[in-house]
Formats: sequence, C-alpha cells, structure tokens
Amino acid sequence: MKTGNFKRTLVTTALPYANGPVHIGHLAGVYVPADIYVRYLRLKKEDVVLIGGSDEHGVPITLKAKNEGITPQDVVDKFHGIIKKSFEDFGITFDVYSRTTSKTHYETASEFFKTLYDKGEFIEKESEQYYDEEAKQFLADRYITGTCPHCKSEGAYGDQCESCGTSLNATDLINPVSVISGSQPIIKTTKHWYLPLDKHEPFLKEWILEGHKEWKPNVYGQCKSWIDLGLQPRAVSRDLDWGVPVPVEGADGKVLYVWFDAPIGYISATKELTPEWEKYWKDPESRMLHFIGKDNIVFHCIVFPSMLKAEGSYVLPENVPANEFLNLEGDKISTSRNWAVWLHEYLLDFKDKQDVLRYTLTANAPETKDNDFTWKDFQARNNNELVAILGNFVNRAVVLTHKYYDGQVPSCGEMNDYDKETLNEIPAIVKRVEDALDAFRFREAVREAINLARLGNKYLADCEPWKLIKTDAERVKTIMNIALQITANLAILIEPFLPFTAKKMQNMLNLDGLTWDDCGNLEFLEADKAINKPELLFEKIEDETIQAQLDRLEQTKIDNEAANKVAAPAKDNIEFDDFTKMDIRVGTIIEAEKVAKTKKLLQLKVDTGIDQRTVVSGIAEFFKPEEIIGKQVSILVNLAPRKIRGIESQGMILMAEDATGQLEFVSPASEIKPGSEIR
Repeated sequence: MKTGNFKRTLVTTALPYANGPVHIGHLAGVYVPADIYVRYLRLKKEDVVLIGGSDEHGVPITLKAKNEGITPQDVVDKFHGIIKKSFEDFGITFDVYSRTTSKTHYETASEFFKTLYDKGEFIEKESEQYYDEEAKQFLADRYITGTCPHCKSEGAYGDQCESCGTSLNATDLINPVSVISGSQPIIKTTKHWYLPLDKHEPFLKEWILEGHKEWKPNVYGQCKSWIDLGLQPRAVSRDLDWGVPVPVEGADGKVLYVWFDAPIGYISATKELTPEWEKYWKDPESRMLHFIGKDNIVFHCIVFPSMLKAEGSYVLPENVPANEFLNLEGDKISTSRNWAVWLHEYLLDFKDKQDVLRYTLTANAPETKDNDFTWKDFQARNNNELVAILGNFVNRAVVLTHKYYDGQVPSCGEMNDYDKETLNEIPAIVKRVEDALDAFRFREAVREAINLARLGNKYLADCEPWKLIKTDAERVKTIMNIALQITANLAILIEPFLPFTAKKMQNMLNLDGLTWDDCGNLEFLEADKAINKPELLFEKIEDETIQAQLDRLEQTKIDNEAANKVAAPAKDNIEFDDFTKMDIRVGTIIEAEKVAKTKKLLQLKVDTGIDQRTVVSGIAEFFKPEEIIGKQVSILVNLAPRKIRGIESQGMILMAEDATGQLEFVSPASEIKPGSEIR
C-alpha cells in the first residue's frame, strides 16, 4: 500500500534463472501478482513501469552447459527466449524484459561495483577453498560433490544435500570430488571482496524494523530473524569464468557473485527502457516495489538495500510484497525432478486458457503461507466459478439483449428499490477490490471482483426477465439495462486479473479506452448503443482432461522413483561349472493364452528347436497373448518341470525387470534359428 505521496512507481520482478523454462510456481509467486498490480495502476493512469529480465550468470548455468557439451551462452540464449515467450503468452506486460548478459548490464554492474570499491565499501580477505589441480581452477560449491556428513547420501553438493535438505559448507563433505575433472580437490587460498552487512545493521534495524512495520508478516518476520541473529560480511566476487568480470586490478579469473550482479539487472533494464531511467531510481518521489518469492526476501530486503545505501544516490524499496511457495499436488515443485507444470506445455493442453490458470493461481495464491495447486481445484474453479458465475452472467446479459432488442442497449425506465439496491452495491464492490489491491491482497481482490458477477447472476435470477418479457416488456428493458451496466463495470474490474477475458467482454460491449475511474459508473452504456454478438468466455473442463494431467504426474513420480532406485547388489559368486549346467536357448512363442482365474499367468507354447513345450510365465500384466505370438525369447530348457495351477511348466522364460517392475523379454537383436544356444 502507499505510505507517502509518489509521482511514479517502479515495479521489479525477480529475475528467473535462465537454465530452464518457467512453471506455475513462478507465475503464482511473482509474475501474476506483479502484472495484476501494474495493470491496476495503468488503469488508474499512474506512471508505472514493470521491469523484468533473465538472470543468466552463475554456476548452475555453467554446469548445464558442461553436461550438454555447449557453451553457457547457448544455454541462456535458449531459455531466455522460452521464458520471455511464456510471459508474453500469459499476458505479463513487461515494459522491458532484459537479460544480465547484455552490454548495458555488464557496464552498469561494473560501474556499480567500482563506485562502492572506490568509496571503500568493501573489505578484502583471503579464504581457503577447494581447487581442482587438473582443471586449474577454484571450485564453486556446485562444482563439488561428496558424501553428506549427516545422512551419508552420495552426490551431495558443496552447498546442500538434496537428499536430506541440510545446508553444507564444501569442506563438510566426506570424500569430495570435483565435478569438472572427477579428481579429489585440494584446499588453496584465494582472495575476494566482501560487502560488510554488519556495518549496515543499525540502518537496517531502523529502516525495516521501525520504518516498515506495514510489510507483510512473512517478509517482516524473515528480515527481523536475520537481523536479530546478526549480519555477517558477504562475498561479492567468486572464482569463475562466467559472469561480469570484477573490474579492478588483480582480479583475473574472478566475476561478480550472481547475487550481487542480478539485482543490478533491474537498473540496467530500466536504462534500456528509457534515457530518463534515473527518475525511477533516484527521485525521492519515486516508489520502488519488488515482487519476489520468499527465497529472495533476504537479498531484496537486506542485501540489495545495503548495496543501494552504500552507493548513496538510489531510492530504497518502499515495499517487498513477497509470496511464499506454491506446491503441486501436495509435493514441493522441483525442476530437477520434473515435478512442475511448465507454462509452455500448459498452453499445448489448454489452448487459449491463460486466464483460467491466472485466475486459479490468484484465487489460491501463497500470499502468507505455502499453498497447493491441484488439478481438481483448477477444474472446480473453472467449472464452478468462471463458467457457472462469470461466464454464465455475461452470456445471459448479452444473449438476452440480442434476443429482445437486436443487440441494442435498452433504455432504463423507472427503477424500483431492488434495482437501486443492486446498482448501489457496484461502487461498494469496486472500493473493496481497490482496497485489497492497494494492500497487495490479490486473493481477496479477485474474490470481490467475481462477487460483481455473482451480484449480476442473482439480480437476473430474481427478476426473471425471460418470464416477464411476456407480461411486462417495459420492466424488462430496465432489468436488461441494469444487467448490461453491471457487465460493463465487470469488464473493467476483472481486467487486471483476467486480461484476455476482459478484452473479449469489452469487444462484446463495443467499449474501449476504459479507465479505473469508469468503475462504479451506473449509466455506463447509453440507450440504443449497439453491442456485438456474444462470445464464449469459458468452457467446461471435463474429468478425462484432468485425469490426463494427473496420469502425467503419476508417471513422473514413477520415473523419479526408478531413477533414484539403486540396482540390487550382485549375488554371491558361483563356479564356472555351475553356470555351464544351465542350458539356455533361443525359443519362439507359437501359442499364448491367459491362465484361467489368474491375473499374472500366461500359458505359452514355445518352439525350443528341440521340441515344442509348455511354459507358464507370470507376465500377463505386461503383455497381451496375441501380441507376443512369434516373439523370440530366451528360455532355460533344463529347468526341472513343476506344476503351476495344475499346468506342468517345462522351462523358464528369461525376463529383464527395471526399477519400476516393468518386464521386458531378453531377446536376440535379430531373428535366429530356435534352439540356438545362449552362452
């Protein structure tokens, strides 16, 4: 909310990391809330800019490049394009969407560092870090893996064990190994520059703990916790060859740490947007807002403000309305486990349904605590709210206008008390939406906006114009005029939340150039104004569509379990003579049928080259009898016969079983004569 008189507003959004696409967690936590707020301010004709861009430096990008055999620039070029298009597809209206590999950014970040360096705002100190002698470079935390000292899992990184979630120092790892060369690293001394956050602690206490008690409790609480624990100097450089080079002598092979580099991206992006960038960043009458997720609170509330304060000429953030995390079907969203709904994939399955997702994520936003996205909730909100409430009301109002008045707005006659009561509720709803938006309570705001559609539905249901048209045509004109006035107000009120739907509604009503000041207008549409034919706003989402998404997630879970499952240890050694006792041959299945009253068993007739014999095999859950006739298999022909469900089985078909339990035949790569020995 506003806490002073400002001429303009600068809104920044966390820079998504350009080593993968963006998912619904990003959209819910940062970009939809920011877009809602900026659209709202634009409707109010305020001076506001929305700044975004891709974060393109850091170790995860270099790791991805190394694993794929490409350059870091190749990685960020690919994902910057995917991310940028996803935001455009979902109507996120950035005034500029830049990137931290731009020339402007390199210059801006270097100048910012040099200013602080020249003012003596950094401290230099040496530390011991792991060094790869084969690769001849210091190792960032993510370039080191080893055994976790807590849970003993292999493959823990130098900063965190992903198995148990414990934060680590690289030197904590047992048997550390360099990801680059596979060799064991050594400890070596290196020099870096640090921002002394402890020096800024008194300022932060006064500025945040005393001056911004209106911040969201989750934001204020995290800041207070960090400050109360005592702040420590934080390195602003690191040994790496990918990033903005540290612009001082003696800093060869060192770049700006990504946490220092990235927020300066907001400044460089604004420079790219306008030559008047300083009015947004340095004028005390400018208000700066950071929209971020909770994992970035410390950087935007403590670290970046300390950088700006040390530089001396920049405004500080007025508010940081950070959200918590969005989970998916009860589990934490994870890009490494592919446990996510990717934005670019969503639109393949739900074409032109951007607003359905925007609505669901807003109505269920993780504003003060983690929340959960479920496909069933997505379906319910679409079918029960967007279709049954918003879409139903607008459709009835427009369809009946075309049916009764050839698409022209009827004149409003004398109103009764119920008419006046209904119309008077419009400004009250608008005010509630406005108050919620000003306080960054987007869940409440969208609920109130939809309440206007509820009001319209109730009004039409109570008045029943489809019945009155036969007995009191003049009264119906008034009813339909009021219904259309509600629709017109609704077309403005939902625009920040559902921009694609609002545009359709405004097209239907033949309206353009609408502003927030038009909200609450009770005589919006003049009599005899022509409106266009109705257009379907939403359609019902069927159970099978949702089940397909749930099935996809279930398969992801199975794949993850299989990937994490350790192969069974080898059995005890046997003598060669024991192996030679087994007579394994190629056979061809010539008949197959299910064994009655069983789920798992098939009765097979196999041509072994020696004879044709019956084999009972537990593969019925994986193969249909008709599909495997003619299949060549490996069969142990000298296994002693035994009866299974009353059928004598004369051998064993050899199968391969993966970590998920899926069975596959062990078969020759090309057809071979039955009876050929396997040895």
